[in-house]
Amino acid sequence: IEMKVKEGSKIRNLMGYAIGKMEPDAVKQIIFSGSGKGVSKTITCVEIMKRRIKGLHQITKLLFKQVEEIWEPIVPEAGLDTLTVKRNVPAICVLLSKDALDVNEPGYQAPGCFDTLWIQALKEESQFQKKRRQSGRGGPSRRTGYESSKSEVTKKLKNGAKLPGSDVSKQRKSAGTDASKLPMIEHLDQK
Repeated sequence: IEMKVKEGSKIRNLMGYAIGKMEPDAVKQIIFSGSGKGVSKTITCVEIMKRRIKGLHQITKLLFKQVEEIWEPIVPEAGLDTLTVKRNVPAICVLLSKDALDVNEPGYQAPGCFDTLWIQALKEESQFQKKRRQSGRGGPSRRTGYESSKSEVTKKLKNGAKLPGSDVSKQRKSAGTDASKLPMIEHLDQK
């Protein structure tokens, strides 16, 4: 079976059909191919398929398709020539097989070979995070300096201490101006 994945293809529809054919042993191999903006969707379909059906061998081929576009003038009386543009568009073709494939083929991936790498990477990341927590670096512990100074200010206010410049707003109100509408420049008033 060949699944041609396009930019507008719905992954749900593609996967429903592909998994329906691959789960029973009727089909042993499936090819996913896509080009241009459909490449990322093709890779997504392949990864979903590998997660759903374990033990799939994979061969990936990357290539470029040459697309020729011909642009014709809208108004033929303008005397413009037709324009021909050749573009190289990236494409991918992935073969998934329940049967063993040639290990020496470029682009071959054994079944489950990346599962162990992901598990190892997750273990290393969790160990790194544990070390960061133990050393007091990173995460919420970075904010402790700010939080402790904030809590010290709160304690001082509860004990009756005045904030610098707190009497300035009283002076502004007594002058007949609304202090909430004026910019606060306490550091200049204290000098």
